Amino acid sequence: MNDDRARYLFVYGTLMSGVRSALGTEERLRLARESDSLGPASLPQAQLFDLGDYPGALAVDDVDTIVHGELVLMSKPQASLLWLDEYEGFVHGADDNEYDRIVRQVRLAGGETLDAWAYMLRRAPERGRRVVSGRWGSR
Repeated sequence: MNDDRARYLFVYGTLMSGVRSALGTEERLRLARESDSLGPASLPQAQLFDLGDYPGALAVDDVDTIVHGELVLMSKPQASLLWLDEYEGFVHGADDNEYDRIVRQVRLAGGETLDAWAYMLRRAPERGRRVVSGRWGSR
């Protein structure tokens, strides 16, 4: 993996800079200190689910689905990803993770596409409802 790709992170829930959720406040502020926002971005071929206090994105084959979020450029990705993995409950190699951290192609509002890390649901959730708009704030 090239180092440029490893520096980007797509966030679509509690870690987005404009979110006012109590959940993730400390982590959201930390991410803001450790990265620069590149602004609104979207993740194609994904569906968003409202899981209560937070959302989850699921990769799908449907080209007409999209999840909206924000792309950030991490200043020290290896350090940030350590605590982000903990926040997201992601353990490398574990079979019971709710999310996988994978590289996906993300589109910035201006049309540019970049490869970025994203925390994606491993399977369709048994609870929660689909957010058809793809925007967590529009629950």
